[in-house]
Amino acid sequence: MKTLQNTDLENIINDSLENAISYQDYRNLVKDLVTKESTTGNEKTEALANYTMLNDKRMKRWDKTVKVSEVVQETVSKSSVNQTWIVLTESWCGDAAHLMPVMNKVADLNKGINFKVLLRDENQVLMNQFLTNGGQAIPKLIMIDNNTKTVINTFGPRPSEATKLVNDYKAEHGKLTPEFKEDLQGWYNKNKGQNAISDLVSLL
Repeated sequence: MKTLQNTDLENIINDSLENAISYQDYRNLVKDLVTKESTTGNEKTEALANYTMLNDKRMKRWDKTVKVSEVVQETVSKSSVNQTWIVLTESWCGDAAHLMPVMNKVADLNKGINFKVLLRDENQVLMNQFLTNGGQAIPKLIMIDNNTKTVINTFGPRPSEATKLVNDYKAEHGKLTPEFKEDLQGWYNKNKGQNAISDLVSLL
């Protein structure tokens, strides 16, 4: 998605960045929440706390196992970029648990990419500028050119192939079922972050 920047949006982004944390700080936050049997976000329920615990395990696994090909490593590392990547997320979000380690791996390949994390419920003004089909879907990655202060692209809440699976299922069945959501988790596990890596590289 390409979008023109305006002064209001630039101010919103600058204000939000004051609250942004690093990926490692986010991972530490989630680990701490697991020990407290809690979760990020305005809603605190046992179910969401359980999702946070599950997602901590997912992120730990993907942090270790996501593989980036040599071709992608070379492409990203040699790209002349000066960008800030802001991802809006919450610890209970399943899609985010699969995707944030991938975003971090790609961002780490280039010193010109500054990867920052924001919690959605604490940054509603920013979130409402980047809705997906009218909803506050996460994770939502906002890619900003630091030289021009413009938003050059966004990514999320799912990689392109997963988005197609979701849209096709909704078109046929009207809504996502628990069974489909299980199948989607299976897709993430089989794909191993490769579709997300491809999408991110294409947006650079």
